[in-house]
Amino acid sequence: MLSCAGADRLQTGMRGAWGKPNGTVARVNIGQILLSVRTRDAHRATAIEALRRSMYKFPGRQKIIVSKNWGFTPLRRDEYVKLKQEGRVLIDGAYVQFLRNKGSIEQNIKRFPGAYETASEA
Repeated sequence: MLSCAGADRLQTGMRGAWGKPNGTVARVNIGQILLSVRTRDAHRATAIEALRRSMYKFPGRQKIIVSKNWGFTPLRRDEYVKLKQEGRVLIDGAYVQFLRNKGSIEQNIKRFPGAYETASEA
């Protein structure tokens, strides 16, 4: 309903009353991760600043935590570099595949040729 000159907002009146659902929300637990960003080290400051600015769009208190792991993997940065040089890690999109000491040797040699080349040279 519009009334008076310059009425730029609409009145809702009784619309949406009596506890009817209005909009969508996400139920978030305390300590739950809201956003995860993976970036190169050169863009680290830009990503932190973007997350800092996005904190104002969410209610409550948020923390920005910089992980010591490589990307979204469970490996620390130095462990990842070591395993990559040994050929025991294979890049698979946003994650990595690990060379396990299980399964047939033929399949492992096909998937991880670098690991077996270094082992045969030693």
